[in-house]
Amino acid sequence: MSLLRKNLVLLGGLLIGVMGAVLVKYGNPANMGLCFVCFYRDIAGALGLHHNALVQYLRPEILGIFLGSFISALAFKDFNPRGGSNPAIRFVLGILIMVGGLIFLGCPIRAIYRLAGGDLSAVGGILGIPFGAYLGLFFLTRGYNLGKARSLPMGVALIPVGFFVVLLALLLVKVEWQTPYPYFSLKGPGSMHAPVLLSLGLGIAAGLLFQRTRLCLAGGFRDIFLFNDHYLLKGFLGILLGAFVANMALGLFKPAVVGPVAHGNFVANFLGMGLLGFAAILLGGCPMRQMVMTWEANFDSFIAILGMLAGAGLMHSLGLAASPAGVSGGGWAALAVGYAAAFSIAYGFSLIRATAKGSA
Repeated sequence: MSLLRKNLVLLGGLLIGVMGAVLVKYGNPANMGLCFVCFYRDIAGALGLHHNALVQYLRPEILGIFLGSFISALAFKDFNPRGGSNPAIRFVLGILIMVGGLIFLGCPIRAIYRLAGGDLSAVGGILGIPFGAYLGLFFLTRGYNLGKARSLPMGVALIPVGFFVVLLALLLVKVEWQTPYPYFSLKGPGSMHAPVLLSLGLGIAAGLLFQRTRLCLAGGFRDIFLFNDHYLLKGFLGILLGAFVANMALGLFKPAVVGPVAHGNFVANFLGMGLLGFAAILLGGCPMRQMVMTWEANFDSFIAILGMLAGAGLMHSLGLAASPAGVSGGGWAALAVGYAAAFSIAYGFSLIRATAKGSA
């Protein structure tokens, strides 16, 4: 393996860390240069899946990541239409990822950005990721498997492409003609964003890097526990270093016990990201990885993304998502139900495999 290829994930992480800081400098919410949980939440609001007027925006970064990942997958011949591996369960796991993420208020990448920006409350969430990954690995080593995906017609693989092209068209129409729909926030985190072209451009670059490096923090801990392989984790160390240096250079590093768009409940942060990590291992990748696999023509990953959008809609429509004020009683209940559902899925599919193996 060449030196460049061996360290590509570290270099990619450094660049993604810098990109996140640049996006914040030019308008994104603090420590939210790239955050798949936050951005899916905002997109769900823009589409009307929830009506929290503070978090509604069609995030161009997500659309750029779609384009970048799609171009990279085509260029490197990774575009292989497949799917059909328990899509309903994957939809539910997508919902569970958002339950955990909206209790923590971020995804694994935002957890790193928060720490790099001086937000010490991110530590609880970061520690929760290996906890959740270990729970998922416990069941993986006991036979958990959602089944093998099968080849699909090209027409099916193009459905996600059409979906995101429609989102891009809605964004451009809204920006150009200020149409009533989709919904955009006038205040709050949803109203804070970098210029559209900058967001799209850096999103495309990030998509290329995500697709080539296979970054996934939950998967990184899985690989450490299972194979003692530190490759993926190097990418997140790169994000931390790149974002920290860029934040210092741009005047964005602001040490605090609790940073902006965050809360300081350590247990909730730990358990929230634990649930996200658990569901991500059961699903085969974190929210960012599901996006990239979608543009490699994995229809199951697209179903998971739809689940995440639905999860964001449910959490905000029912008032269960955390806020800087903390976690409500309903939020704690959602977290408990989320863990119960994740354990049920993990145990059930482990039992199915064990039973099938025993009767063979």
